[in-house]
Amino acid sequence: MSDLSPNKSDGALRGARVLPWPVWLIFGLCLGPELWLSGTDLGLWGQATDRRWAFEYLGFWAGLVDGWLPNYALQPWLMFVTYGFLHAGLMHFGLNMLTLFSLGPPVVRVTGPWRFLLSYAALLVAGAAGFALFPILQAPMVGASGALFGLAGMVLCWDYQRQSSRHRSIIPVLKTIAMIAVLNLALWAAMDGQLAWQTHLGGFVGGWLLALMIRA
Repeated sequence: MSDLSPNKSDGALRGARVLPWPVWLIFGLCLGPELWLSGTDLGLWGQATDRRWAFEYLGFWAGLVDGWLPNYALQPWLMFVTYGFLHAGLMHFGLNMLTLFSLGPPVVRVTGPWRFLLSYAALLVAGAAGFALFPILQAPMVGASGALFGLAGMVLCWDYQRQSSRHRSIIPVLKTIAMIAVLNLALWAAMDGQLAWQTHLGGFVGGWLLALMIRA
């Protein structure tokens, strides 16, 4: 039985309002395309081919880094960012946005809003670079998870620095990193190799390196 007492519901509303505006901005930039594409999938508007078109023109194609002919001149460059605002469906979108709501606020508190947006863009590029370096999948890569793993890398790097500076054990941080690696391996196996672990790795490494340059 759910508890809908005024105190708890008011607290939940206050918690929702304190999400920093850059997090809401990224959420909106991801929500718009997914709402449109989900509607086209259901035949509510647009064309049934809209999702395929979006993936072809805005998704990340590793082959475009290796000499494929692009659909338009700037595609090999823009795709390093545009892929991060597309998702493979509502479930993919929802899981990523829940992660954004969890990891975004603590990073914004350290970086401030504008530096957060610049960091997020850099993490999208880092995730895409990881996918390009290990082009195992020939399908387009989409989703915010590269940047989200980058945010995780930043948070864990700051935790590592904090624990080290206070001469405390770094085992909890290492355990979290190991858990993330095992989870990726399990999902990769469950999805028959269709998980873009390269993007996650690139984003995480990029986030860790970026956090070294930003004092928490």
